[in-house]
Amino acid sequence: MNDKLRSFIESAGWPRIIIALFLLSLFIAAPFVGVRIDASLSDTLVRVGMNGILVLAMVPMVQSGCGLNFGLPLGIIAGLLGAVTSIQLGVAGPAGFLAAIGIAAPIAAAFGWLYGQLLNRVKGDEMMIATYVGFSSVALMCIAWLLLPYTSPTMIWGYGGSGLRTTISVEGFWLNALSKYLHIQIGEFFYFPVGMYIFFILTALTVHGFFHTKTGTAMTAVGSNPEFARASGINVDRMRTISVILSTLLGALGILVYEQSFGFIQLYMGPFYMAFPAVAAILLGGASVNKATIVNVVVGTFLFQGILTMTPSVINSVMQTDMSEVIRIIVSNGMILYALTRKVKVKR
Repeated sequence: MNDKLRSFIESAGWPRIIIALFLLSLFIAAPFVGVRIDASLSDTLVRVGMNGILVLAMVPMVQSGCGLNFGLPLGIIAGLLGAVTSIQLGVAGPAGFLAAIGIAAPIAAAFGWLYGQLLNRVKGDEMMIATYVGFSSVALMCIAWLLLPYTSPTMIWGYGGSGLRTTISVEGFWLNALSKYLHIQIGEFFYFPVGMYIFFILTALTVHGFFHTKTGTAMTAVGSNPEFARASGINVDRMRTISVILSTLLGALGILVYEQSFGFIQLYMGPFYMAFPAVAAILLGGASVNKATIVNVVVGTFLFQGILTMTPSVINSVMQTDMSEVIRIIVSNGMILYALTRKVKVKR
């Protein structure tokens, strides 16, 4: 029994176990401080569905050996371009959401190909370079959002007549295009967006199925042992590029799913730090910088979003102080630091 427990602790890692126990303690303490369990659980489940595909976007690059995708804002920008173009065209409802995906996909593929070409030239330093790719692309788009020729009155600044607003509402277009489909409402507080989860599950199964194809297997081989893969006749650079394109596509799709539930498109500096919660979530789920699975995505997203949901309500009730941002920063950066130190240990 002790051996099994020790083996479980070693495989899971103390940080992951501590955070899971902390989340469990928050759910247990919630009724005693006046916080409703059903409302808190509902909020957690909604946020998991909103963020799930953004976390899933980490898997392809990790599996191909490109490391954690800190350049996720590049894919998010492609999704934002699809979103604002869909609104510009005036397409509403599920058709508007599908139009946003259709517009974002080729943009994300083009961005991903360029991104992949860059990462192939900096092998060994992908995560550092990716971070600056994400930051610089967001800064560049701050200029582009002001200059792009969009004219929809719901998006442009009222006083200047040009340039996109910082926050754009999707109400009246494709708000809850997925979330309201087959949703479950129990009582006044519990709400479960079945449609959004169906979409997330289908996307996750597609990614899972892809990694069981010939190309997906070759991609995993490249991530596990690039020299062996090259000796087997696999084009290593091509596999890495495909993984980056796939990750960028998932990032674009993820932000659109996020927006249809959140209700707003956030431009300018909105995507700047969005890679860090996604990276932290997949690491929290048990992934490493060299291997990630769908289970890591689901578990990590639930733990991370559960902490972000429960901390403000429970801790605020006890301490009368908002600790949610502090906890988010500790968990996000702490898990990233933990994963990187584990990578150093493996190299030694």
